[in-house]
Amino acid sequence: MRGILRFGSRSILLYIATAVIVGLVASIAVVSAPDSPKLQSEEGILDLTQVHVSENPLKLQGEWAFYWQELLSPEDIQIRLARDGNRDRWISIPSSWLGYRLDGQQLNGTGFATFRVVIHLSEQDRNERLALRLPTIFHAYKLWVNGELLAEVGVVGQDKSSVTPNLATKLVFFQPENDTVELVMQVANFQHNRGGITKDIELGGSDVLTVRTNLRIAAEMFITASLLVIGMYHLLLFVLRRKDKAPLYFGLFTLLFGIRSLLVGELLLTQLWPAFPWELQFKIEYLILCSGGYIITRYFDIIFPNYVSRWFHLVSRIVTGAFCILIVVTPALIFTKMLPMIGVMVAFHIVYLMVGLVHSAMRRMEGALIFLLVSMFAFVTTINDFLYYNEWSLIGNTSPLGLLVFTIAQMMLLSSRFTRAATNEERIARQLQDANNKLTEMNMNLEQTVQERTQALSAAHNDLRTSYDRLLHSEQGRKKLLAYITHDLRMPLSSMLGYVEAVQDRVKPERNEQYLKYIQDNTIRINRMIEELSFLSHLETGQVSYRMEPVHIAYFLRRFYEQYELVVRDAGLDFMLDIGDAEDQRPNFPVVEMDAQRLEQALFNLVSNAMKFTSRGGLVRIALAVDEENHTRYAIISVQDSGTGIPPDQLEQIFDRNYRYDRPGLEMGVEGSGLGLAICREIVQAHGGTVRAESDGKMGSIFYVSLPCIGEEGR
Repeated sequence: MRGILRFGSRSILLYIATAVIVGLVASIAVVSAPDSPKLQSEEGILDLTQVHVSENPLKLQGEWAFYWQELLSPEDIQIRLARDGNRDRWISIPSSWLGYRLDGQQLNGTGFATFRVVIHLSEQDRNERLALRLPTIFHAYKLWVNGELLAEVGVVGQDKSSVTPNLATKLVFFQPENDTVELVMQVANFQHNRGGITKDIELGGSDVLTVRTNLRIAAEMFITASLLVIGMYHLLLFVLRRKDKAPLYFGLFTLLFGIRSLLVGELLLTQLWPAFPWELQFKIEYLILCSGGYIITRYFDIIFPNYVSRWFHLVSRIVTGAFCILIVVTPALIFTKMLPMIGVMVAFHIVYLMVGLVHSAMRRMEGALIFLLVSMFAFVTTINDFLYYNEWSLIGNTSPLGLLVFTIAQMMLLSSRFTRAATNEERIARQLQDANNKLTEMNMNLEQTVQERTQALSAAHNDLRTSYDRLLHSEQGRKKLLAYITHDLRMPLSSMLGYVEAVQDRVKPERNEQYLKYIQDNTIRINRMIEELSFLSHLETGQVSYRMEPVHIAYFLRRFYEQYELVVRDAGLDFMLDIGDAEDQRPNFPVVEMDAQRLEQALFNLVSNAMKFTSRGGLVRIALAVDEENHTRYAIISVQDSGTGIPPDQLEQIFDRNYRYDRPGLEMGVEGSGLGLAICREIVQAHGGTVRAESDGKMGSIFYVSLPCIGEEGR
């Protein structure tokens, strides 16, 4: 069996990955289903006369009548309305009654209440069979629809001893008797920190909601099964080869979160085992959340040794152990209050690991970049779940999908390590066999062998010299790229870290969304800057190849103008092309030997630069002229803008890497990497040409690109 796992692991993982991809497509199809219309009830009345919920299910959001510390049946409510009139209080659903202000006091999370809402249906929906999808509601409830008791989860009571808590999702069906539907729900909670209807109740056609619910269940079953299978597989790998502990921690992490996915969302565990104790379910879920950060830290330390400090290991072990002990020994009412603190602990683990991953990726360690990207995705989905369970996010139960993506990437990384080890063993065995065969041949024909080896050594020497030259160029490019990255990314990364710390420290919570937007913009900017830095370093070290061919410059400019005309005009600028009568003078066509794609990139950098520094209503003009110098004809392309110009004393500096000049007079700041003109100069010089700029510093600027002509025939 060890041999099967060793040599067949690649095929097994390929089959698993294929199945996971197919399942992800189905899961995404479910998640990306069209949203329901956004309607909300007001003062306990939801008007749906203009929509068809039988076709497009709707989440029942808005104000519901709220009767605190009262368990009222529909008949009790009707008697009270007839006697006292409408003196109801209103509460926004979905939300917990925790913190709700009643008679000048804020309610705590425990207690009991009755909720009521009246729905007016359209003419079409009153004749359809409808359904209600009920989420988990803490911690016991009864539901009446038009006076008929349709759902009961747990036992509702007025004190802790009379309440039997339970967790379950339900789908109930009913046939409206007329155009009005009255929903009355009694809710009691004495076991959880947040009581009330904290998640969305959906109303829709019975067929549509049934299909949607089944798709959700299928997607969660797929994700859960994938996590459990992957976890068991890697634990089995560790049992057969205990020297490498990476499969142990990875398998344990995946298996635990596969178990957790049974306890959230559609509550697959309670659907399979309705009598499963609810408090044990909560303890398992919270224990997995607490231990997940520590387990993944151990896994990271094995994959990338010496990046996790000893003090972090110690603090992580102590804090994780303390939380786990509190969860085990305290009731749910206590440890559910610790969810924000657990979220902070998990987020701290992930952020610490991602900082280490950034260092690993910058040092080009194998798998570090992929690890970093999927960790960021898993981090976002996990934080979203913490926000959702604290009623700060509208999208819930995303962490299983994020963890599945993370798990697939780690599975590929481990598979690569495992396969490489097996491949090295096979390679060494083949090399030993080849060496033995070669020694036999040498004994049989020593002189011929010496001659062949001499020729082989000469060829190898030449190959090594060629490889050395290539490596030298690559090493120069790598050093330049690392120097550029260290210089150019320090400021945006420091800015991003500052915003992250501001969010973590809750300096100004009301600006968290703005801080996250800043982080996103800086991330996009850094990604673009890295691409440009990499390309520029390849240009400067001569690692970019050019496909040179004769091209008619007038046709080239015409195609360029037609391709980017809409882009420039959409920016609110006029775009002109002035090539005179060059297209009508075929015998005198200026022809340039060029790589059209590279030269188009250089020309677009000039146009893009003109767009950035020209206000709306301005002009960008491309012109073509022909000049002759020292018996050589030159095609001169000019790019002119009507912007604010460039100071004459800075015209020589603008083509240097990282040069940025903030021209005054624009409505908003212009952000750039300062690499576009440097890239343009490298490309033009590779074509044997020159590029320069003219400006009086007051009004507009002109960039000239001179390219040598080669003849009078083009394409």
